[in-house]
Amino acid sequence: MLITIEQAIELAKSNNPTLQANRTLISQNKEQEVTADLRPNPVLSWDAQFLPLFSPDLWSSNYIDNTAQFDLGIGYLFERGRKRQHRLQAAKDLTAVTEAQVADAERTTVESAAQQFITALLAKANLEFAIQLLDSYQHTVNISLEQYKAGGLSKVDLLKIQLQTLQFQSDVSAARIAKAQALGSLRQLMGFDSVPRDYDVAGDLTYQPLSLRVEDLQARALALRPDLQAAQRSVTAATSQIGLAKANAKQDLNVIFDYSHVNAANIGSFFFNIPLPIFNRNQGEVARTYFVLTQSQFLEKAAEQQVLTDVRNAYEVLHNSAEVVELYNKGYLQQAQQALEITQFSYQHGAASLLDFLDAERSYRATELSYRQALATYMSALEQLRQAVGTRDLR
Repeated sequence: MLITIEQAIELAKSNNPTLQANRTLISQNKEQEVTADLRPNPVLSWDAQFLPLFSPDLWSSNYIDNTAQFDLGIGYLFERGRKRQHRLQAAKDLTAVTEAQVADAERTTVESAAQQFITALLAKANLEFAIQLLDSYQHTVNISLEQYKAGGLSKVDLLKIQLQTLQFQSDVSAARIAKAQALGSLRQLMGFDSVPRDYDVAGDLTYQPLSLRVEDLQARALALRPDLQAAQRSVTAATSQIGLAKANAKQDLNVIFDYSHVNAANIGSFFFNIPLPIFNRNQGEVARTYFVLTQSQFLEKAAEQQVLTDVRNAYEVLHNSAEVVELYNKGYLQQAQQALEITQFSYQHGAASLLDFLDAERSYRATELSYRQALATYMSALEQLRQAVGTRDLR
C-alpha cells in the first residue's frame, strides 16, 4: 500500500488517538452547556406532627382531625440577575475556546505527520540511492577483478576496491533501518490500524519555488491561526465570567407554599426568604474575574506576537533552504557527477590513480546525499511555514 503526503495527513486527522481524545473535550463542554442551562428543581416537603405514637389509647379519627397536624409544601428558588442565561453564555464561550484549542492541536498533528512523511521520503530516497551506488560500485569491482586477472591491476589495489564495497553495503543497511524507523513513527501518527505494516510512502523529494511576501503571510496567519483564535475567544470567555460573577452576587428568592391540616381546618400558607447581601456580595469573585480578563488580554497580545514571529522565522528558514537547493541545481550536483564520470573513465584507462577514483566516488556520494537532505530540509521548511500560517494552501 502506497500513501501520499495528503493521504497521510488525512489519516492522521481521522485516526490519531491523541487528537481523537482532544476532540472529546468539545463534546464534554457541550454537555456542560446543558448543565449550565438547567433550572433549579422544585422542593417538595411534608410532615406529620403531634401523633400519639407513645399513647396508643389516644388514636382516633377525632384526635387525628382536631389535634394532629399535617403539612404538605412545595418550594421553588427563583434565580435573580439572569443567572441561568449568564451560566449558559459562559459555558458556550468556553466551548468556543476549546474548539479553537482542538483545532490548534489538529494543526500541530498535521505538521508532525507532514514532517514525518518527509523524513520517511528522505529515508526511502537514501535507500534507493544507496542500492544504486552499491550496484554501480559492484560493476566497478567486477571490472577491477577482470583487470587483476589480466595483470593490469595489482593485488593491493584490488583489495582496496573490494574493501570499499563494505562502505556501500553499510550505507544500504543504515538506510534500510532509517526507512523502517521513519515509517514506524509515521504509522504511529496516522494510527496503527489505519495502514498495514508493509505500507510505503509515495512521492519524490521536490523543489517548488514559491513567490511569497512575508507581510501577506503574516496577515493570513493573524486571521487563520487557531491558537490566536483561542486566545481571542478567551478574552470573550473572561468577559462572560465577569457577567456571571456579577449575576451570582444577586440574592435568590425562595418561595414556599404550604398546605396544613390542623384543628379540623385546611390552611394554606406562603413563605418567602431571601438572604441580605450585607457581608457576602461575591465581591472577591467579581474582582478576580476582572484580573482574569486582564490576563486574557495580555495572553492574546502575546499569542499575536508569537504568530508574527513564527511566520517570520519560518519564512527565513524556507528562503535560506531554497538558496541551498539552488546552489546544487545551478552546478554543484552536475559537477560532482561529471567529476566522477571523468575520474572513473580515466582510472579504467590508466590515466588516474585508484586514490583519485575512490575520492571522486566519495565526493559524488556525499554531494548526492547532501542534495537529498537539502530537498528534504526545504520541504520541511515549507511544512513549517504552512503550520505557522495555519493553512496548507499558501497561494
